[in-house]
Amino acid sequence: MTERYVMAIDQGTTSTRCILFDHSGRLVSVTQREHKQHFPRPGWVEHDAMEIWRNVERIAPEAIAQAGATPDQVAAIGIANQRETTLLWDRRTGEPIGRAIVWQDTRTDALVEEMAAEPFAEEIHRRCGIPVATYFSAPRIRWFLDNTPDLRERAERGDVLFGTMESWLIWNLTGGPDGGRHLTDVTNASRTLLMDLATLAWDDELLAYFGVPRAMLPEIWPSTAVYGTATRVVPGVRIAAALGDQQAALFGQTSFAPGEAKCTYGTGSFLLLNTGTEPVVSTHGLLTTVGYQIGDEPAVYALEGSIAITGALVQWFRDGLGLIATAPEIETLARTVDDNGGCYIVPAFSGLFAPHWRSEARGIIVGLTSYITKGHLARAVLEATGWQTREVVDAMNADSGIALKSLKVDGGMTADNLLMQFIADVLDVPVVRPMAAETVSLGAAYAAGLAVGYWPDLEGLRRNWHRAGQWLPAMDPGHRETEYDNWRRAVERTFDWIRPGKH
Repeated sequence: MTERYVMAIDQGTTSTRCILFDHSGRLVSVTQREHKQHFPRPGWVEHDAMEIWRNVERIAPEAIAQAGATPDQVAAIGIANQRETTLLWDRRTGEPIGRAIVWQDTRTDALVEEMAAEPFAEEIHRRCGIPVATYFSAPRIRWFLDNTPDLRERAERGDVLFGTMESWLIWNLTGGPDGGRHLTDVTNASRTLLMDLATLAWDDELLAYFGVPRAMLPEIWPSTAVYGTATRVVPGVRIAAALGDQQAALFGQTSFAPGEAKCTYGTGSFLLLNTGTEPVVSTHGLLTTVGYQIGDEPAVYALEGSIAITGALVQWFRDGLGLIATAPEIETLARTVDDNGGCYIVPAFSGLFAPHWRSEARGIIVGLTSYITKGHLARAVLEATGWQTREVVDAMNADSGIALKSLKVDGGMTADNLLMQFIADVLDVPVVRPMAAETVSLGAAYAAGLAVGYWPDLEGLRRNWHRAGQWLPAMDPGHRETEYDNWRRAVERTFDWIRPGKH
């Protein structure tokens, strides 16, 4: 019998990956292409959506060829995507309207500040589970409409479409201008500030408030469902799942029970806690989001702590400062010293995300003395990720009323043993890494395979999960609290750096 596979397309912030998985959840082939990051002004971050689509056109057939397979051996495609990155394009030509505005972009800060001060902002938070912030899609759509001549009229006529990156890929894979399906899934829709968390539908009052025409919005679908069949790149293959990348990682870590949590350490880091079929509204600066929805079953919700800058801080240490030549060298450099020497780095490069939500904050290095070496700075870079994780876990424990018992981790930074040990130490819980490092892609594959019967049920997926590494806490409690107090004092010093109108 011919082997069949599930394909995952993981459209991330810095690159797009295509991976084939087999029945045991094992990675069979992987192809990847980076795309250019555009920084036209301070605080602006953009991607060329056509470059991303061309990358998918190249890497999907390569992944199939690398596995020695043919497209008819691919049972389904699941897509995971960088969330909140906002794209508008012309329905007739398929041409993007300018570049996509990336989730890290802060150009909408003045608009957001104005809107967040209005009484309706509280209602938005209640309906959407997320605050009015530069992080989410609706203010970016509004920015496009306000700053592009004639765009609003075209959008109201339905000639201009909005989508996050999975919408763009699904539309192109299913034909583009020639009958492409325009849809999104509940996890991505829950990040726009336009969907009501309870009804899982676009909300007319929210659309009116942000000034977004309904005609430009995609249809909202469950995370696992057959959305359509590809007519391009991999013709005949069913597209059967879409999830925001962090929700895909929750799925890939098989965190299907309330109280199970995972943290993905990538460019930024994202901690998600499954809260079951009822949304838990945070009072501690976390986001309430849709975790996933399987077919017509009730949606499963999650609490999320989003940290903007973690792996990106290591990249800056490498590329911006030139203190290391490759990212893995940071661990070696950090091990040349025993501690941080009293130095703390708070990477508020684009403001602070959870649990603070301070878009005006900017990054700082504090505690510098002539004793500090680049080894101490390297350690402070890694520790920043640990302390930011601690802040989010504290907020989660307070919101959910469930103390975290262990943390499943994934993402590129989990290869750093010093960092993983530090996270276990500051959280005072075991940190566990699975065999499958690519949990975002695996989650997208699992969801798609589930939709087409390639995997029978969630229990079958759980059986594929195997532990590869574990770190147990070993830090003195007194030392932990002193260091955490120092970290919090450092964070406070980042507040109020940018003043409105004085950029």
